[in-house]
Amino acid sequence: MHYIERIGVQPGPMLEDYARVIAEAMVHVATEDGRVVGAIVLSTTDEGFYIGNVAVRPSLKGRGVGRMLLQLAESEARQHGYSSIYLATHELMVENRALYTRIGYVEYDHRVVNGYPRVFFRKSLA
Repeated sequence: MHYIERIGVQPGPMLEDYARVIAEAMVHVATEDGRVVGAIVLSTTDEGFYIGNVAVRPSLKGRGVGRMLLQLAESEARQHGYSSIYLATHELMVENRALYTRIGYVEYDHRVVNGYPRVFFRKSLA
């Protein structure tokens, strides 16, 4: 996986206890022909409505699954009364950063979270 090669360690989401994540967060999956092809993890924090992870099966990248999951997240945020949504990515994930900027997210902070240098983005839903 290119993420591991680029950052030198497994990305944080690969280390999660997903039984706990499913119990504590809002998790949605995208399916195709009965198999999971993508997932998104949503939660609320002190900062607002948060996309904790969005993942798409590598063989399906570029087919709109991730975009559909992000649109679902925006819809969920609106339904929960939020006027914006936010997410973070590793600072070396330049493709992710470019995508988020292209679809209306604005970079607003850099932080180290659990040892990972992260870039935070927010999108207005108004």
